[in-house]
Amino acid sequence: MKTQIEERWGTHPEDVKHYDTERLRREFLVEKLFAADEIQMVYTHNDRLIIGGAHPVRENLKLETVDLIRSAYFCERRELGIVCIEGEGVVTVDGTDYAMTYKDALYVGRGAKDVLFKSVDKNHPAKYYFASSPAHTAYPTAAITSTMRRVRHLGSEETGNKRILNQLVLHEILPCCQLQMGLTELQPGSVWNTMPPHTHSRRMEAYFYFRVPEHQAVCHFMGEPQETRHLFMGNEQAVISPSWSIHSAAGTSHYTFIWAMCGENLDYDDMDTFTADKLK
Repeated sequence: MKTQIEERWGTHPEDVKHYDTERLRREFLVEKLFAADEIQMVYTHNDRLIIGGAHPVRENLKLETVDLIRSAYFCERRELGIVCIEGEGVVTVDGTDYAMTYKDALYVGRGAKDVLFKSVDKNHPAKYYFASSPAHTAYPTAAITSTMRRVRHLGSEETGNKRILNQLVLHEILPCCQLQMGLTELQPGSVWNTMPPHTHSRRMEAYFYFRVPEHQAVCHFMGEPQETRHLFMGNEQAVISPSWSIHSAAGTSHYTFIWAMCGENLDYDDMDTFTADKLK
């Protein structure tokens, strides 16, 4: 089977207080998103975000609709953001080719009928991470070029969180509905991301960690600010963050992650922050 999808339900913060490690991982951790010549997805009932991975090795992969969304084609009522995380490839949308390599991004608007993932070199196949949210209107499909990215230099070496934030899918960059995406690169010697931690009750978020070196890990922190929990995560794993949960992490090495948000507010800076000394 070329396409696989898993369903995750929403959770109440009062319930999560009683989860043990196994249950916490089962509800929020996505352990595998990539398999050769497959598209793997997770559908979360938190704002109905879908995250997924496409890894075309020996053949091209078509983004097919799934029974969970009951649509004639995947983007019939959805928008889509795609980021190339490895190799070189081409994404074809309704007959138009978009060449992609590491950090390149593509926004696919509602109504696009055919999305095809390809690799340029089968010996070094491409990997694509994507996120999709419901969309209320149709906007044009567009490549997010290096000149379109909004880049922020955040943090410092002194606080161990020097990082480069690349905003990719954002309404200030191109027209979009709910979806926002970006890629954050921790710099050598820095391990903390998303400082200070925050929540945003008007949207949820998912983090996808990659470029985590072998035998290293990322410890992701979640939960209410006064009831935090943690998940140890490996390379190319993702975590679902409900609107009531903080999201922050520290790694045993530097790493890179992609964040994807959807909800009713497109103001990137709409968040309630909590300095580290206020967490429990």
